[in-house]
Amino acid sequence: VARANSKDVKIEEVKYDGNIKYGDKILKHRPIIVGMGPAGLFAGLILAKNGYKPLIIEQGEPVEDREKTVNYFWKTGKLNLKSNVQFGEGGAGTFSDGKLTTRIKDSRCNYILDELVKFGAPAEIIYSGKPHIGTDLLKGIVKNIREEIKALGGEVLFNTKLVDIKTNNGKIKSVITEDDEIPCNNLVLAIGHSSRDTYEMLFKNQFYMETKPFAIGVRAEHPQSLIDINQYGKYSNHKRLKSSDYKLTYRSSLNRSVYSFCMCPGGKVVNASSEENRLVVNGMSNYKRNLENANSAIVVSVGKEDFVGKSPLAGMEFQRHYESLAYKEGGSNYSVPIQLLGDFIKGQPTNELGKINPSITSSYKLANLNNCLPSYVTDSLKEAFKAFNNKIKGFSREDVVLTGIETRTSAPLRISRNENMESISVKGVYPTGEGAGYAGGIVSAAVDGMKCAENIMQEYIPLI
Repeated sequence: VARANSKDVKIEEVKYDGNIKYGDKILKHRPIIVGMGPAGLFAGLILAKNGYKPLIIEQGEPVEDREKTVNYFWKTGKLNLKSNVQFGEGGAGTFSDGKLTTRIKDSRCNYILDELVKFGAPAEIIYSGKPHIGTDLLKGIVKNIREEIKALGGEVLFNTKLVDIKTNNGKIKSVITEDDEIPCNNLVLAIGHSSRDTYEMLFKNQFYMETKPFAIGVRAEHPQSLIDINQYGKYSNHKRLKSSDYKLTYRSSLNRSVYSFCMCPGGKVVNASSEENRLVVNGMSNYKRNLENANSAIVVSVGKEDFVGKSPLAGMEFQRHYESLAYKEGGSNYSVPIQLLGDFIKGQPTNELGKINPSITSSYKLANLNNCLPSYVTDSLKEAFKAFNNKIKGFSREDVVLTGIETRTSAPLRISRNENMESISVKGVYPTGEGAGYAGGIVSAAVDGMKCAENIMQEYIPLI
């Protein structure tokens, strides 16, 4: 390390060892976790490993059944509101690229990577600069983590939806599902960024929440070969080089941030809808990232000044409004609206495709995406595409396929919590992960879930 003489190379100073100093309070009831995305899974895993026997409630299906349900929706347009691309074991990240990059500096990050390898991820994620797993491998890994939690005394209830929370003197008393009332003193809310009915329930119960900015836009598809040539040059076909990615940013004349988000090399676009009569898309890659097209969300920042009203749910209603327009633009049957970039810039509907074949997993309709996004977003996007062409030659060619719309870049609100990671409104409730507004990806959400679990352990004695 000394010989490397580089500020980027150093001995790891702090390593997470998982040793927790337990509290001295007696648990009357086992901790309950709502949601089985990264935050819920790793909160559950840590609690189970330490003898707290968590109960995990998930409104969706086990990942193996969820996959069948999602494929059925893509094929038929018949949406399951409880189990879809957003909801179910593994969370929204299961049907994505499985990126493990994060900007946070936390010793738990390496622990999470080690655990993922233990449960079936490729060992290369430990040392890769841009680690990813891919949808195909994530499904098996998620199942393995679930089975480990169960083997350690935890319990998982699938197809079990949280519908209400009961409190007493500012403390949580029980959770209400569609089928039962379960006593509860510690609740980890790992609900994900699309749990809109849960947000409404929390708002009704006077949980303090605030709107937060996010971004909306479209998915853009290019030939993967075009991106590779720009990034690798004469080495673009080298057998040891994987499909390349990109990261682009721009500040529009409207003072809006425009940027690429969740870029999926060698992947496909998926219909990620989760509500009736509303449509949203996302990107997905398998581990090998070897499909024909590259796709990425190109999104524009929005904030409370763009939302109607001052309710903490205003950002969520903003998302709903434009997703409803996208549903209508697609033909009101969950077909996805698609437009060529050249037509988008001219403001005219697309009548025929060019040389790029859409990768969308479900039916699509040639349309005009200008009709389902606000003008300040479409104007900013048009500027940005032209600017991005200066960075990646061919990026704004006229036959680039745009798919709409992307709205779930992050949660539209934040559930406020204190220094112990509890809700400032109800003691014993731990809002966590991306759905609570405190994370932005698989690893950061998992870290946040672990921290919430550690706070519970530092207060209570294990159950065994």
